[in-house]
Formats: sequence, C-alpha cells, structure tokens
Amino acid sequence: MADYRAGKAGINAEAQARINSKYNNDIAQETLEWIKQITGENIKTDGDADNLYEVLKDGTLLCKLVNAFQAGTVKKVNQSTMAFKCMENINAFLEAVVKLGVPAQETFQTIDLWEKQNLYSVVICLQSLGRKAGNFNLPTLGPKEADKNVREFSEEQLKAGQNVISLQYGTNKGQQSGISFGNRRQM
Repeated sequence: MADYRAGKAGINAEAQARINSKYNNDIAQETLEWIKQITGENIKTDGDADNLYEVLKDGTLLCKLVNAFQAGTVKKVNQSTMAFKCMENINAFLEAVVKLGVPAQETFQTIDLWEKQNLYSVVICLQSLGRKAGNFNLPTLGPKEADKNVREFSEEQLKAGQNVISLQYGTNKGQQSGISFGNRRQM
C-alpha cells in the first residue's frame, strides 16, 4: 500500500469505513486456510485484514492458486516486488478467475488489493472461486454451488400464460373508494 498518501477525510472516510465494516476475519481465515490447502504453501492463515493483505499483495500466491485449478492458466508469474509487476500478477489472476467461471460481478479491481482499499471484495472473489473448485476436482470453499434448473415449456403453455393478468396490475374485484380525478382532497 502506498504509505505516502494522505488519509481519506469527510465523506470518503465514511465510505471507506463502510467498506471496511463488511470485512469478516472468520471468513478471511477460512479462505486463507483453503488457499493453503490448495497451493501447499506455508502461509499465515490469520484472518486479520493486514495479514490477508501481506499474504496476497504481490499476486504470486493468487497465480499459484489458479494454476492449481488448471496448469498454465497464468503462464508467467512475476517474482519481482516492483509495483507494476505485482499488479500484473493480480490482473492475470483476475483474468484467469473469469475464465474459470467466476462471474465478473464477483471479482475485484487490482487496486482493491494493491492499495488495500476493498479487501472484502477480494475475499468475495476467492469465495466464489472456492465454489468453482469442485468442477476441477479440488476441495471446495463455502456453500455448494446450485445446480441449473432448466425448464422447458410447450408452445401451448406459453400461449396460455399470455392470457393471465399479473397481480402487479392490481385487481378487478371491488373498487378503490376515495380516488377520483378532479376532486379536491379534504383535509
């Protein structure tokens, strides 16, 4: 994280505090333990935000994680600690997780991790990846992913549905008293 920047103030500080309040140490710890199990790396699995940041900030562990899913997913993992090389690793991880099936809305932006701005979204992304692990014969993380429930309707059923009036349109039973156009409202 860039230590040379001034802290956020005013509404920005409030927004950052709201983002930080969503972070859960227990879920982060569970996520780090899962990463340790998949990658075989000896990492500290404390769920504290500072620890999560230290473990993941250079992106090398994230690249090893997606390569455990599918070998060669991230072809070049930068070992350099230079900022742009670390951010390349994080970006390569993000591109890989989308290819592995994580919905784009459950990913994070590189800056969220690199500048420690939204570690909650980082954990959400890793949890989503953990649900996909079962598709690759790896231990899963979190709740089981739902199966598709595809429904097929005949042409006759589709036509019958067009004749049904939705309850969103209201009801035709009774009358709404007191509502008429042109009259004044009595107070």
